[in-house]
Parts: sequence; structure tokens; C-alpha cells
Amino acid sequence: MTDVTNAHDLININVLYFASLADEANRQEEKLAVTPSTSLAQLYAQLSEKHRFSRPQADLRVAVNDYFAKWDDPINDGDSVVFITPVAGG
Repeated sequence: MTDVTNAHDLININVLYFASLADEANRQEEKLAVTPSTSLAQLYAQLSEKHRFSRPQADLRVAVNDYFAKWDDPINDGDSVVFITPVAGG
């Protein structure tokens, strides 16, 4: 997901999709190589453009390695990222 970056400068992450995001991405999981400076917000923006997600970032929560994270938290090699859509309760 980078332009002019040496492959040695990339980290590998796994993105999991659920609910409407899985439907829109047409997959439940995606392995990506990104630069270490990529924020979670930037990652969602790139994936949103790629998969044409209908939900804005403001509607979502994000988790890294099973823990809620902040959108400006760093991503590390081997991380598992999940974008969480709102869940209706009743």
C-alpha cells in the first residue's frame, strides 16, 4: 500500500473484516505490507478507497491484537487489525 518504498522498509499486518465491511471488501481477511509510519486512520482511508467502504471512519472503532486502539496508534509488524462497525443491541 505504498508508492516508492523499498520492500525491506515494510511491515506485514493482517486486517480482519466483519459485518458490512466484509461484504463490501468481499473477503474476511487481508494480508498487507505497509510502511511502519502508517497510522490506523491512514490504513482505513486507504482500504476504504480500495474497497469503497460506505462507512466513514467516525462510525467505527478499531482494535489491534484484540484490544481497542486509538486511530493514531502505530501499527507494528505482525499486528492484526479489526475495524468494528456499530452493533445494535436489544
